[in-house]
Amino acid sequence: MTKISQLSTRTGLSLSVRPAAEGDEGVLGSFFDAVSDEDRRFRFLAASEHVSHEQLDPLLHADHFRSESFLAFDDATGELVASALLACDAGLDTGEIAVSIRSNYKGKGVGWALLDFLAREAQERGVRRVISIESRDNHAAIELEREKGFTPEPFEDDRTLVLLSKTLR
Repeated sequence: MTKISQLSTRTGLSLSVRPAAEGDEGVLGSFFDAVSDEDRRFRFLAASEHVSHEQLDPLLHADHFRSESFLAFDDATGELVASALLACDAGLDTGEIAVSIRSNYKGKGVGWALLDFLAREAQERGVRRVISIESRDNHAAIELEREKGFTPEPFEDDRTLVLLSKTLR
């Protein structure tokens, strides 16, 4: 049975969050078509008009412990409003996170709620720290992550990126 988590955003939006499944490729592809070109570039660190099957495949075939792709739906509309990823290293020392939000849901606290959710999921797995790799141009995400306790540092060998990390234990 699929675990569904209920989240409330700071603006009162109610979200149902569940792991992505193989049958979600169509809805996830449509979701990424509906995010801005810039947000799609920030999430995949590549510019494209459409997210390919090869890019979606890892989000749909997680191992459900070291890696998990989550989908967040607006309870009022049933619309997929966000995609969130937690991908941990083999030793469960570090978990990388990534969040994408549908443009018309930005500013409603979805990012805040999902960052907290991903941190809890990582802690439940025993992860020591979570990281996010951001384009230096993604000022909104960097500021949000800093507000949530992430510390920025240079990304090795790529000056266009920044690594943000938060220690959980």
